[in-house]
Amino acid sequence: IKAQRYFDGEVDLDYEKGRSKVIATKVRDAVRAVKPSLMRVFMATENPVEFIPRNPNDVQSASVATKFAAYRFNQCNGFRVLNDVFHDALVKKVGIAKVYFDEKPDVEFHEYENLTDEEYALLVNEDDVEVVEHSEEIEVEADEVGLEIEVTRHSAKIAKESTTGRIKIESVPPEEFFVDRNARSIDDFYVVGNRNEMRVGDLVSMGFDMADVENLGGYTDADTTADEAEYERRGYTTDDDETEDARDPSMKKVLVTEAYMRMDIEGTGTPRLYYFILGGSGYKVLDYGLADCAPYSIFEVDPEPHAFFGRSIADLLIEDQDAATSMLRGILDNVALTNSPGTEIVDGQVNVDDLLNNEVGRVVRVKSQGAMRELVVPFTAGATLPALQYFDQSID
Repeated sequence: IKAQRYFDGEVDLDYEKGRSKVIATKVRDAVRAVKPSLMRVFMATENPVEFIPRNPNDVQSASVATKFAAYRFNQCNGFRVLNDVFHDALVKKVGIAKVYFDEKPDVEFHEYENLTDEEYALLVNEDDVEVVEHSEEIEVEADEVGLEIEVTRHSAKIAKESTTGRIKIESVPPEEFFVDRNARSIDDFYVVGNRNEMRVGDLVSMGFDMADVENLGGYTDADTTADEAEYERRGYTTDDDETEDARDPSMKKVLVTEAYMRMDIEGTGTPRLYYFILGGSGYKVLDYGLADCAPYSIFEVDPEPHAFFGRSIADLLIEDQDAATSMLRGILDNVALTNSPGTEIVDGQVNVDDLLNNEVGRVVRVKSQGAMRELVVPFTAGATLPALQYFDQSID
């Protein structure tokens, strides 16, 4: 939270009323100077990643894999993802990218008329087909020899379910990410995951039953840190209106936690990696299963050995921003006092209204000579400017 504040041009230094309150934005300047160089490392070439063949038989497959990776990277808006994770790493210690295969059920509705018994039976016997509406009519028709027979005609509306999926890459806000404090890396953890608020309708579209998720809760008072971090990033609160949830239950926000943890569920003595989908502040288990790996990639600027979280550019420059701010305010205050010095007057001997007039060539009426004199402030900013320039160069 403090790093975000300093990036936004704030400091913890107080200022006197009537004096300069300018802030030296060292953190923001450094982040904006470093980030383009990092982006060029990955985005300077046509292919963000290239597969190298190990033998002549792998040349064609490596070329296809390289083109596919570039296509999918661009389709997932890879430039924006890298920009976000680099920014988070520079300001908030780590940038987190989540890479996963997103599967969602899809339902298509189809309507049919004048179906025979055979056609209707063939249609409804298909996999993942549910009959939504059905009606039948009996018609009298002539057969091949001219005899009248009764024929049943069916009209139906069916819902056909299918599963669609694609690779997704997205950046995870740091306040939504969690890992146990003893973890040393993304490969060495007891539990890791992320949590955020989702709409009830989004959970239903993922395949969960409405009855299981509609009564789940959202963030609680214990989650104030996440709310404060989001507020500092956005600059405004995102509190929901309760009347909105009451009008449409599918738009109610609930807390959803996705956690990865090694457990011995089968009782074999060998723990395996599982994923858990948990709902609400009570962490109700909605789904779980085996996982190949935790789908997170971690980006760091100044890693600390044997610790998960290192330091960010903001951490390294917070004290420098305070020092530069103090020096800059002193210079501006000195310039202002030199250009507009204070005035010492004899009480009752000077017309104060004339004195408060700041026009060039003003006339101040006094009752006696020497009733007013300027308080000359020596100009010392000239000697301080080289020190400020040296300080700026040391930060760069």
